[in-house]
Amino acid sequence: MFGNPVRAFEILGFQVKVDASWLIIAALLVWTLSSGYFPQEVAGLGQADAVVLSVAAMLGFFASLILHELAHSLVARRFGLRVGSITLFIFGGVAELDEEPASARSEVLIALAGPVASLVLAALLWVAMQMDRAADLSPALRALLGYLAGINLVLAVFNLLPAFPMDGGRVLRATLWARSGDLVEATRIAVRVAAMFAYALVALGILSLFSPAGAGGFWFALIGIYLLLAAQTTYAQLMMHTALKGRTVRDLMTRAPVTTPPEATLADVVDNVMLAHARSFVPVVEGDHLLGYVDSGMLTTITRENWADTHAADIFEPLSPDNSVQQDVTADALLDRIARTGRRKFLVADQGQLVGVISLTDLVSSIGVMAALGGIRGNQGTARDR
Repeated sequence: MFGNPVRAFEILGFQVKVDASWLIIAALLVWTLSSGYFPQEVAGLGQADAVVLSVAAMLGFFASLILHELAHSLVARRFGLRVGSITLFIFGGVAELDEEPASARSEVLIALAGPVASLVLAALLWVAMQMDRAADLSPALRALLGYLAGINLVLAVFNLLPAFPMDGGRVLRATLWARSGDLVEATRIAVRVAAMFAYALVALGILSLFSPAGAGGFWFALIGIYLLLAAQTTYAQLMMHTALKGRTVRDLMTRAPVTTPPEATLADVVDNVMLAHARSFVPVVEGDHLLGYVDSGMLTTITRENWADTHAADIFEPLSPDNSVQQDVTADALLDRIARTGRRKFLVADQGQLVGVISLTDLVSSIGVMAALGGIRGNQGTARDR
């Protein structure tokens, strides 16, 4: 979902990261609050003071988002789920769970934790604002408290919309899951509902472009597009992890792949292996000993005129833990490794000998076959209360 978010700090054992896109929202908040909201709410407020208040409000919003996602993370931890990190980005924040909840009940409680935290914070800020008003303290402080109370209320209500993967959408999915016992089917329906919300937001954004508040429509459209992509991505990831659950590299790898000896020239590798067998990834084997591999990308670094004089031994990448995997590694773990490293093909080795080759294509093909045969069901575990 994100590019390269920067780790900001750690709280209660959770890493908090900030994506560069968050800076856009931070800058827009400071600009709009300092030029509009605070000057209107506080009579006689100077420009410098307005900027200071706006920065404080932006930081308060930053803290509110963290609290919202921290509530999700703490409840998820209570149910034994791993949380990768809390990341703030252009559309808010997200607690990245490394796995799906094991039951509908746990999903509901995890999903509702964030909005509840935001509602509690909004109530506390509203009470503080009333106490400040009674004590006749600074109008600037009352305006700041009022803004933060309002933004937390908006954060809670907006996240409760039944548009997956927002909190309300996760509650909807959990309800469907509890009824059907099939997490994949429940997710499919929740994604369809989210798509309707997304298209409605995009349509509203387009219509708003022709109104006096046209700039605001741009954000409606962007949120709609993000919501649609996030829902579809989450569903695709669930499909992959569900289809691969319980399967290992041994089950999915290509056995006895075509290999090349180290003394073979690149011309031989291209003509007799890559082109002849439609392979771009070729293990280099000497006798029973696996040395490494060559691939089509390596050949692009050698001019074609030198292929006849260059041997596989001259350019192959040696066998290492980075490019190899054991047979008993789960397919799900391999998929996570592919996503984390970007490497798409691996040698399958056992005590220095070649056992097979596995790639992202093998995983996707397996998922495609299972989907075509109707074999992907999300009814592992239980949808009932635990």
